[in-house]
Amino acid sequence: MADFVQQSNVKSAIRELAAPIADVATFAGIVQGILDTNPFGCTAYETSSGPQPAMTKTREGYTARINYEDLEANTVGYINARAGTVAAFNGAKAAILADTDLTTAMGGDPVNDPDAERYSTTIRCHDPTGETYYVAFSRDEVRVTSYEADAILATIEAWADTVPALA
Repeated sequence: MADFVQQSNVKSAIRELAAPIADVATFAGIVQGILDTNPFGCTAYETSSGPQPAMTKTREGYTARINYEDLEANTVGYINARAGTVAAFNGAKAAILADTDLTTAMGGDPVNDPDAERYSTTIRCHDPTGETYYVAFSRDEVRVTSYEADAILATIEAWADTVPALA
């Protein structure tokens, strides 16, 4: 019977942040800054599907939590709202907070819980060496996956060291 032979050594690394990213605007600014400036030196490439950008968002999601509190500030209920874009996140949060029928039904006053918010975005990057890897951001960590060359991680780490929110 034939044996499997390893073809590559794909790696993964995580940077846990000292403090969660403060808010959705800061988070979105970090991600957009990467897409605008390409600090990792990624390059466009061709596949059988046609031209591909040097880097692109492959996934993103944003979750808000609205607590409903009684007169003693006890939580009597809550709603989580998950959205696919920052604009939808902000819109959903505003709509829930303003919905008087929902407030009546929940039996308490709506209060945004920013500490319970979650954000995530994954960026696909194409390295000049030909490797394709992913950088995933959440509110409390940055994860680099599917890379082989240690130089890729070193480049991302050097960049992350320059971003105060990623300390």
